[in-house]
Amino acid sequence: MAVSNEIFELNGTADLVNDRKIIRLDQESSDKLPSRGQVAVELLQAHEGHVVVIDPDGRRGHWLALDGQGAPQLLAEAGDQVELTARVARTWPETGIPQDLASALGEAGDLDEMWAGLTAMARWEWVRWIGATKNPSTRERRVEASISKLRDGKRRPCCFDLSSCTDPEVSQSGKLIQ
Repeated sequence: MAVSNEIFELNGTADLVNDRKIIRLDQESSDKLPSRGQVAVELLQAHEGHVVVIDPDGRRGHWLALDGQGAPQLLAEAGDQVELTARVARTWPETGIPQDLASALGEAGDLDEMWAGLTAMARWEWVRWIGATKNPSTRERRVEASISKLRDGKRRPCCFDLSSCTDPEVSQSGKLIQ
């Protein structure tokens, strides 16, 4: 397992899952990460200083999105072997706030300080929990529950498996689609 400031190699295979470009990290690389859940790493060499969040695959491994907010710009096609030099990031990057949560937080003006006082990692967990469903009514209930829990002083969502794959576009039953 990598320790703070230690430089290590991450190896994986580029893949296409439901039209999403990802890198599936090999098990040896995943085992270097300090958590079975999300891990923020700083990419080095060609991506110097670029901090990304690597997601769990629900099978004790990890994957990295090559599309979307904050994704590294890699020219890799499905099947290509990819090697990245990285180290555990000192700080978490900020996450994008989905519109439904942003609106709810905006309407709940009493939560401005609470939301701002959360760590970036905690904000990632709230966004991840809300986004972990394809069902619009479940998502709406999660936004409402988030506001209620935040008002009750909860800093993180509860009852949430942090090692599962929660991106509904690339997962099924908490596992990255093979």
